[in-house]
Amino acid sequence: MLDLRIENGTIVTMDPARPVVRALGVWRGRVFASGDDVAGMPAREVLDLRGATVVPGFVDAHTHLAWTGLKARAASVAPSEDAAAMLRVIAEAARRVPVGGWVDVGGYDQRPLGRHLTAAELDAVSAGRRVFVTHDSGHACLVNSAVLAMLPDGVRHEDGLLTEGDMAAVRRLRWPYSVDELVAAIEHAGRECRAQGVTAVSEAGIAGGLVGHSPVELAAYQVARERGRLPVRARLMVAADVPHAVAAHPDDDLPQALDLGVRTGLGDEWLSIGALKVFTDGGMMARTAALTENYAGLDHAGQLAGDPAALTRTIVDGHRAGWQLAVHAIGDRAVDLALDAISTAQAIKPGPRHRIEHAGLVRPDQLARFRELDVTAVVQPNFLWYLGDDYAEIMGPDRAGWLYRGAGFLEAGVRLAASSDRPVTDGAPLRAIQFMAERLTSGGRVVGPAERMSVADALRAYTVGAAAACGWADDLGALTPGRLADFVVLAENPFDVPVSRIAEIAIRDSYVGGASLA
Repeated sequence: MLDLRIENGTIVTMDPARPVVRALGVWRGRVFASGDDVAGMPAREVLDLRGATVVPGFVDAHTHLAWTGLKARAASVAPSEDAAAMLRVIAEAARRVPVGGWVDVGGYDQRPLGRHLTAAELDAVSAGRRVFVTHDSGHACLVNSAVLAMLPDGVRHEDGLLTEGDMAAVRRLRWPYSVDELVAAIEHAGRECRAQGVTAVSEAGIAGGLVGHSPVELAAYQVARERGRLPVRARLMVAADVPHAVAAHPDDDLPQALDLGVRTGLGDEWLSIGALKVFTDGGMMARTAALTENYAGLDHAGQLAGDPAALTRTIVDGHRAGWQLAVHAIGDRAVDLALDAISTAQAIKPGPRHRIEHAGLVRPDQLARFRELDVTAVVQPNFLWYLGDDYAEIMGPDRAGWLYRGAGFLEAGVRLAASSDRPVTDGAPLRAIQFMAERLTSGGRVVGPAERMSVADALRAYTVGAAAACGWADDLGALTPGRLADFVVLAENPFDVPVSRIAEIAIRDSYVGGASLA
């Protein structure tokens, strides 16, 4: 007997052999049968779609659950348009924290304000607390003098503003958040994902660098799962500064490793270890993404995240140790470094299929190298929906069409996965799918019209493509017999409504392993 029979609607399977069916059978958390094969099968439960549409559960190939949940609970200075109003928010947040404690603040973006707040301004409202204001990009922060006094020698700042590796020094001072705090944050973000149709995620970094919240962050995910508070399947990237020298046998070729030799793939269908997360540059919002030419209107071209030789060594060592690599590279200069390092690594020995995260500015000549090295581009379409007007301006007309490519990757034969980088922007997949087909920003500007793709290809990037990038190619991304029964019930078929309305389609429910969160 089936556990669940789904019927009376349109089921988009993403299986080329049987792309649309009218019924689906679920047994023990997996798709058992589809289409006419389900007819007459008894089931413990029947889901009557009443004309609705089912698609595979969206896979967010690059997101930050803990950060999302913590940000939701922190004070926010958004929309960052008035310095006095921002400082009032920080002052109020400080009053709720014991003297000497940390005041966590989010929602900061200097662009609407036209300048950065200063350490002195933070001092005036901190009342003896340590103030830590995170930039929305995740690549910069502001702190007050109490925090500056704690920083080790050599950490650079500009009147309380720290970026990239210098910001990481602040994060290490702020550590650790408790496991209970992280479990609550993970659950909050996971429920947000499920409400938007996301059933599986790749958590883009734990335990170190710019992305970690505790040296034992994996424990929080394990506890969340044990307590039934992990609403989505999660594959966890490990920050590249976490592996260290181990006393392994020379024949094992493990120049750096986690204790016990843990690497990509350990875990099960709910919780597992994913890629090694390597930063090679910053972000466009913070103007730190590494370009080959200056930002339009600025006298610099961003920065790499470290010495190029050291970054290359990290990538090569991770490859040698058997890790899948998720290399953060937004600017085209950083993309060059990432591709060169992966090429060097592959020449040493075969390894997993690697990923370049963001691939925010990719020149035409770089497309063929992605294909030749079989590197997956993991992009964030919603960046351009929310930030595309600004990004197009800072790239200028000659480069704006290269931003967060879509069709260009596909036409070049490059594997493409979609994602959100939640909470940098809203993570709604339907909004991203609409953008991929339209290339229209929230401000009404068309960015890279030649990069438009079909709705089918956009949906594929958020299902089949994203699942493959995360190592779930055999289990997720399509509703075919044997795969996990993760799916989303949509009020309307995205192939039937005008493209401009895809983001408005209501999500009725999302199922993981054939079970609703409700």
